[in-house]
Amino acid sequence: MKMILADKIIEERKKNGWSQEELADKLGVSRQSVSKWEGAQSVPDLQRILEMSKLFGVSTDYLLKDDETVRPVSGVEEDTGKAMRRVSMEEANAFLNENGKFAVKIAIGVLLSVMCPVPLLFLEALKEAGMFGLTDSIAGGVGTVVLLLLIAAALVFFIPAGIAASKWDWLEKEIFDTEYGVDGMVKDKAEKFQPKFVTSITAGTVLILLGVIAVVASSIIEGHGDALTVALVGVMLMCIAVACFMIVNAGITKDGMSKLLQEGDYNKTAKTNTVLKAVAPAYWLTVTAGYLLWSFLTGNWGFTWIVWPVAGVLYGAIAVVLNGVHEARCR
Repeated sequence: MKMILADKIIEERKKNGWSQEELADKLGVSRQSVSKWEGAQSVPDLQRILEMSKLFGVSTDYLLKDDETVRPVSGVEEDTGKAMRRVSMEEANAFLNENGKFAVKIAIGVLLSVMCPVPLLFLEALKEAGMFGLTDSIAGGVGTVVLLLLIAAALVFFIPAGIAASKWDWLEKEIFDTEYGVDGMVKDKAEKFQPKFVTSITAGTVLILLGVIAVVASSIIEGHGDALTVALVGVMLMCIAVACFMIVNAGITKDGMSKLLQEGDYNKTAKTNTVLKAVAPAYWLTVTAGYLLWSFLTGNWGFTWIVWPVAGVLYGAIAVVLNGVHEARCR
């Protein structure tokens, strides 16, 4: 099937996730001009053809010749000698290996962050039960110190892991090609990992439910006092912490494969969504600051964890809306 120039401009523009207006800006023409090219109502001049060849990373022959229907796999821009960044088999394996280590470190950091109030809650439960002669000041003081130590330990995992992983940030931001065999290798690993991913998500969800059930059950039991309720809140947080470890570890591992395959949240259209890229870090920084402020002011760490699932669901909704708007602009 032959493709005319108009079809090729449409195809390459959409591959890059650009709207007609964005392509027009890059070429220094009006949106109406691009619209006419894509509608086969007019033909761009030679200068614009050369500029599109550079922008799309294809040869001028591919754009101009109707019988050239296969896009050059090398992505070479013949007029500039530049090439689209390509991921080799060695780079892909190195990234997957480092991403696996990153996943474990971040998951441990999340586990420590979620369970940091647990010692404080258990000491409070012992105090309420009148055990070991604990007073408010001792239980609160020791519990707070341990809480801060656990937060510090979490940062020891978060910060170095984030710095080490930053060299691969371009996989999330840039559109790239892969060398022969890379996609097949990653898809094979993704297929083999899928059962473990499903198991981790399922087990994590069950753990969270068990923790919540324990707290609900404590409210039904009569005559147990506050000690049991506080202790079971600590148990619930431990269940949630372990669940978060499992879910985060599996999620980051799976995300790494999606990055290499440029699928899901890392597809080529999503990479050009500059609005979502700007919103995401600001959103999560705000959520984190709000969580810590609310927790320290109220001291109710057994309840404030609810911020994270709510924030996750809300962010998902925001991402869907922004991606939808971006895709509509690119049509």
